[in-house]
Amino acid sequence: MSARRIFALPAACGCALLLTAPQPAGADTIQLKDAAAVTGTILAEKRDAVVVDVGYTALVVPQNQIVKIIRTEKITAAPARSSGKNAAVVTLAPRAPEASAKSDLYYSAPKASPVRAVRDLVSALGEAVVQVRTPGGLGSGFILDEHGYLITNFHVIEGETQISVEAYHQRNDQLERKTYKQVRIVAMNKFADLALLKIEDADAPKFAHVALGDSDTLAVGERVFAIGSPLGLERTVTEGILSTKTRQFQGDLYLQTTAQINPGNSGGPLFNLSGDVMGVINMKITAGEGIGFAIPVATVKFFLDHRDAFAYAADNPSNPYRYLEPPSRTKLLPPQ
Repeated sequence: MSARRIFALPAACGCALLLTAPQPAGADTIQLKDAAAVTGTILAEKRDAVVVDVGYTALVVPQNQIVKIIRTEKITAAPARSSGKNAAVVTLAPRAPEASAKSDLYYSAPKASPVRAVRDLVSALGEAVVQVRTPGGLGSGFILDEHGYLITNFHVIEGETQISVEAYHQRNDQLERKTYKQVRIVAMNKFADLALLKIEDADAPKFAHVALGDSDTLAVGERVFAIGSPLGLERTVTEGILSTKTRQFQGDLYLQTTAQINPGNSGGPLFNLSGDVMGVINMKITAGEGIGFAIPVATVKFFLDHRDAFAYAADNPSNPYRYLEPPSRTKLLPPQ
């Protein structure tokens, strides 16, 4: 498929132009101010803009220029709310609640998760955040599913094979600490600083787990919070804002946050106010305060979806990758 260029309509677009293309089946119509309209397939909806595919290109339409969105699925837009004489901001009618979608290993958060208070989220998500211990130190992690798969940083377990996980389980309205010592390394990627572990203790229960969100929906300035074990102080909560979504280090992009990060937070989750994991905390700038970084959740999903490529070879602990055996030569049978 050929790449499409993306154009942005100016926020103060006063043109009366009708941007149209041959209307495909199932196309959506975005009605703009000044009787203009855009017809195409909506690719993404963000707080400040809507991205729509019009066939030959993709347009970024500012939300403050949208009067109404007409969908073929008959999802109607809520009436425009006026915040002034010449301003019209439209909010779409809320969608019906969606169940979390599950891949073969992790849960994806619904697209329209409600916003909640940090206090309530910490109470609901605390069981799923764990402490990862090795002889060389400790870090944090979070449970992906009820079977005990969990994510942490590669640098937390680098060079280690003796790993334990401390989790907290809700029992009679109280949290009870439980240490699991049968922890297997499933996969790890040194360059992405990610590791996938699995708790395999015989007495392990079904684990509380978190849902992975979509960091593309985050907006700069949005509030986020972290749960982890900075300096070994387990179940510590820090809150801040998202400073930027595109901080570049050595060719990779990271989420930058003002939430306080310290040694021991590594591998822990960075949540939005819907309780969805937006990133995996992995580093900070030691010369300053409130400058922490997290691996975007899109990178985590890619690692999990392609974990066979990063599978850990138990017979070669110093090698984080599994190499397939070379094809064998065809054996010639002796003549009869």
